[in-house]
Amino acid sequence: MKFAHMADVHIGSWRDPRLKELSINSFVKALKICEQENVDFILIAGDLFNTALPSIDNLKTVVKELKILKEKNISIYIIPGSHDYSPSGKTMIDVLEEAGLAINVVKGKVEDNKLFLKFTVDEKTKAKITGMLGKKGQLEKNIYESLDLESLEKENGFKIFMFHSAIAEMMPKEFALMDAMPLSMLPKNMDYYAGGHVHIVKQESFPNHKNIVYPGPLFPANFQELENIDSGFYIYDNEVLKRQVLNMINTFVIDIDANHKTPEEVIAMIDQKILKKEFLNTIVLIKIKGTLKTGKVSDINFNEISTKIYSQGAFYVMKNTSKLSSEEFEEIKINTENIEDLEDSIIKEHLQQVKVTGFKDKEYNIIKDLMKTFESEKHEGEKVHEYEDRIRKEADKVLDV
Repeated sequence: MKFAHMADVHIGSWRDPRLKELSINSFVKALKICEQENVDFILIAGDLFNTALPSIDNLKTVVKELKILKEKNISIYIIPGSHDYSPSGKTMIDVLEEAGLAINVVKGKVEDNKLFLKFTVDEKTKAKITGMLGKKGQLEKNIYESLDLESLEKENGFKIFMFHSAIAEMMPKEFALMDAMPLSMLPKNMDYYAGGHVHIVKQESFPNHKNIVYPGPLFPANFQELENIDSGFYIYDNEVLKRQVLNMINTFVIDIDANHKTPEEVIAMIDQKILKKEFLNTIVLIKIKGTLKTGKVSDINFNEISTKIYSQGAFYVMKNTSKLSSEEFEEIKINTENIEDLEDSIIKEHLQQVKVTGFKDKEYNIIKDLMKTFESEKHEGEKVHEYEDRIRKEADKVLDV
């Protein structure tokens, strides 16, 4: 038996066209490797798409690639992840299944408030596959509580359970605060547990739960993952698990400690690190932390820095200044546990430090109204340009423009 296990493809996750194309190409490359390796089937453990309503172009690419696999007699077994669902519960996964390109293995029935999952049997290998969907905020935990474990555990044969949830016993230290459910909520005695949702690369076995595997994303989804994660997937080949790393592009990290430095000194430090470097087929990540002793963060001309790096052949330049501040702004300490109170306190404290012209005595209400406007999500069926126009009009109304 030979199968592939991937998860968290997140097609459509990047806004920049270059990174969006790289993300899609990673999926295409992964499927090509599966074809070359002659796997019997492929497991996709949630979040094939980054949204329940992907763009036509992204959907065309996925359909084209899945159709090639179908012609090669390679089956696709999939579960919907937290990003695959719309607020109404609809998912494009259902469309792919209706077209015969993939099989959603989350199937079963409810009897006496108990959920009985059904196994899907792979025709070639006779492997039995089932699984549970993932929801935003780990809300699928409520469904697990009604899951009948005994019927799954008693089933004979080679069994695979697919899930899209965080398992507490598998979480590394940096994920300690992540909402997770205990291992005991998964059925025992499966031969393979195909995980997704948590972007980590990890495989571990426990008594009664062997081969619990998180393959990580097929392509990094943010700055930190570009810096740290080797994206890829796993191939299970007769009880041997092999990691397939997708080296889509190189990364070069510029890590700057700006503590007690001036903006000019920070720029000079960056210039020194990129001096005489070539960045062909490379994403350059600029990471700056610390507190500037003079000037503001905006005094560091990132446009000029990026232009210089692009002239040295870089594919893309990204910056992370979330841990960069200036002594010109005093630290604001808030003592409150309520999120709304916290927001209010931060707004009021900042208003005392920054002078806003043109909105005398209205700044607080305007900021609150703008925050509410920008929190509005895209309606189901609403096109991107329609959503942007609606938000822009509501913001103009708040600003009385």
